[in-house]
Amino acid sequence: MENKKNTALRMSLIAITTAIVAVFTIAIRIPTPLGGYVSLCDVAVTFVSYTFGPITGLIAGGLGTALADLAGGFGQWAPVSFVVHGLEALVIALIVRAKPDSLIYKIISAAVAIVIVSGGYFLLTGAFLVGFSAALAEIPANIAQAAVGVVLGLPLSMAVGRAYRKIDEIKW
Repeated sequence: MENKKNTALRMSLIAITTAIVAVFTIAIRIPTPLGGYVSLCDVAVTFVSYTFGPITGLIAGGLGTALADLAGGFGQWAPVSFVVHGLEALVIALIVRAKPDSLIYKIISAAVAIVIVSGGYFLLTGAFLVGFSAALAEIPANIAQAAVGVVLGLPLSMAVGRAYRKIDEIKW
């Protein structure tokens, strides 16, 4: 029975965190010259990844940003957002899982997240949407978005982890 309870709890957590990521993605959008936008999505993506683990982060980060793109009229960006932010979340959580209490590992995961977001959008947007010359112009905005996400998402995760010690039981 305990296993079914944890599964139901984890599935509910994925649904809730996906919605949170979508809301953070839609709430504040700053348009970019290529027809996309930067947002606060990475605050939610990093928070979910650090707090709830790689599977929850992968699904919530990828699906939440893609759904926000679709709902907000940016459907052409949805596959890119799904891949980039899903991968970002997965890698963050896997790095931190190696040493959960290590600030160094959290900082390393933050740097990797910035590379994944800026590099991922450059490669995928360049290859499939606008070409590499145009995608190059977006790199600073993507770096800023990912950096703000880490700067706000990591302390939030640490605070929640201190306040709710049992949160580790539902990490997935």
